[in-house]
Amino acid sequence: MRKKKLTPQSKPKKTVNWGRILYMAFMVLTLSAMFVEPAFAAPTMWEKAKTIMQDVYNQILLISTIAAVVTASVALLLMNFSKSGKTVDESRAWLKRIIITWVILNGLGFIMAYITPFFTDGKWNG
Repeated sequence: MRKKKLTPQSKPKKTVNWGRILYMAFMVLTLSAMFVEPAFAAPTMWEKAKTIMQDVYNQILLISTIAAVVTASVALLLMNFSKSGKTVDESRAWLKRIIITWVILNGLGFIMAYITPFFTDGKWNG
């Protein structure tokens, strides 16, 4: 059996489902209102940036402290149990680098927490 060719006159007309369109419009408006954050609850851009930077710094400090303890313990183990003088010297040099780096990272936090309030508004407030 051969299929019938559809001519433009024999194609069924598409009908618009107004119920579906109204329901979708209602859903879009309802869901978009649900995701809106009130403007009064948001802090200023600078307060949010300060909070983010403090959080990032605290995470970096936490990770660097753990890394410093692990690498320093490896350097101390190598220094104490190595029979080669070259290994002991390299371990001692690495231990110094680790301590200096860790002190600098902690010093940045000290500067930001205790010294920058003296320079608010670009003036010395001491």
